[in-house]
Amino acid sequence: MAARKPIETAPRDGSKVTVYWQDSEGVMNESIAQYRSLDRLKAAGGDWDENDTGWWAYTDGHTQRKIDPISWRPASAGDDGE
Repeated sequence: MAARKPIETAPRDGSKVTVYWQDSEGVMNESIAQYRSLDRLKAAGGDWDENDTGWWAYTDGHTQRKIDPISWRPASAGDDGE
């Protein structure tokens, strides 16, 4: 497993990476996430604005949410991205 790196160094090109983030209950989570720019969000359709820009991850098989990760590592070859 690759070492964790500060989130500021993560790619913001739409590629999926493994991120580490803390939920509202203080629990640390590891998720596959993707940085989504406003242009990328608008291209997918819907009513988006600059507040929607950021890191998005699936919290279960059907639900995505915007998260605030603290670190990251490259997604391993075995990760399926969701």
